[in-house]
Amino acid sequence: MRKTTTATAAALPLLLAGGMLLVTGCQSEKNALASDKPELSVSGAYLPQPAMPDMAAAYLTVKNDGGKADQLTSVTSPLSGDITMHTTEGSQMKHAAKLEVPAKGELKLTRGGTHLMLGKLGHKPKVGEKIEFTLHFATTGAVKVQVPVESTTFRPQG
Repeated sequence: MRKTTTATAAALPLLLAGGMLLVTGCQSEKNALASDKPELSVSGAYLPQPAMPDMAAAYLTVKNDGGKADQLTSVTSPLSGDITMHTTEGSQMKHAAKLEVPAKGELKLTRGGTHLMLGKLGHKPKVGEKIEFTLHFATTGAVKVQVPVESTTFRPQG
């Protein structure tokens, strides 16, 4: 009887270690699969109250925690019938058909840099209002964001 108990006691740590390897292996595979796709989040979105009644700009940050890049291909909103993406090179704005969101990186839309231009506004947005935007990505698909209207001179901290 003692030999069986000793054999069982000796085998138990090996069985537990094998089980831990199996669980760890499954977890590693799950993490590897998760990193093979974009994992997007949007923060810091705002739309300064426009000075003109028919045109506005919007800014935000798209963070990608995933292991695969994505592309912002278009933006829509009930506020505007014409939203375009622009980059700024030197003092010139250039239309962008798509914007890259790098793997493990960010796409920052800022004043004086890459940004969204809204034309054909349905109404002039007022401070405190929240405007719905839908960001369309090549891989992730549609992501809805509520964008607050801030004062014309608003500058985010940071």
